[in-house]
Amino acid sequence: MKLKTLSQTYNDGVVSIYAVGNIAEPGNMKKTGLTFKCKRNYQRRQAGLTRIYLAKQDMTEIERVMRTPWIANISVHDVAITEDGVQYDISIIQDVLDIDPWGKDLTLSKLEVAYEIGTS
Repeated sequence: MKLKTLSQTYNDGVVSIYAVGNIAEPGNMKKTGLTFKCKRNYQRRQAGLTRIYLAKQDMTEIERVMRTPWIANISVHDVAITEDGVQYDISIIQDVLDIDPWGKDLTLSKLEVAYEIGTS
């Protein structure tokens, strides 16, 4: 018997995911910045007490939690940029497999200094 799954909508906004790396032109001195990975819709989530206390133990301040459709190629410390242009460090990624379509919960902390976005 197949387990019943919940249907999930992602209609609160759009987030772009970037990798942090060298964005300098070949032959130039290294320059740390962002390279585009993907863009997804998201659903806002509430940060639970457990998540908040675990982040405080790691000296991290949680700013937002969002759920996106499944993304295969993201990792912790990639950067999420919301539609208002604010850059967030992805500090925790959790798979959510009991919804349709599958998703990922991203726990975000605000970056103190914004990265430059690369051209490629």
